[in-house]
Amino acid sequence: MFDSKVAIVVRNDLAIWQRLNVVAFLSTGIAAAAPEVMGEPYVDAAGNRYGKLFGQPMMIFEGDLAGLQKAHRIGLERGLTLSPYVQAMFATGHDAANREVFLAEDPSSLNLVGLALRGPKKAVDKALKGLALHG
Repeated sequence: MFDSKVAIVVRNDLAIWQRLNVVAFLSTGIAAAAPEVMGEPYVDAAGNRYGKLFGQPMMIFEGDLAGLQKAHRIGLERGLTLSPYVQAMFATGHDAANREVFLAEDPSSLNLVGLALRGPKKAVDKALKGLALHG
């Protein structure tokens, strides 16, 4: 049904509130990078209007740091749209500070706690190989 796939991977050693926070932030990154995947606004039977939601499924996976780093490496190699979240971002309070701590990371060994990926289904599946659905 969809040529592309959207997935978010969260690190399996995070507290539940951290996992939820990471997924929320990363889903906005993918939505901003691919506005064409947004559906139409919702309208209820009384005519109340609501915001748009993603127009395709978003799968949530979990893994350890090595699994996230592998998905990141393969995602870069395959030219996927990636949105990263690193551990240091938990200690910041705004976007500019998030980008500052991200820039300070070593790109070859990011301390990832989450990663969103979007691209051709087969390429995303390749990047996610070995990771389990969040459960």
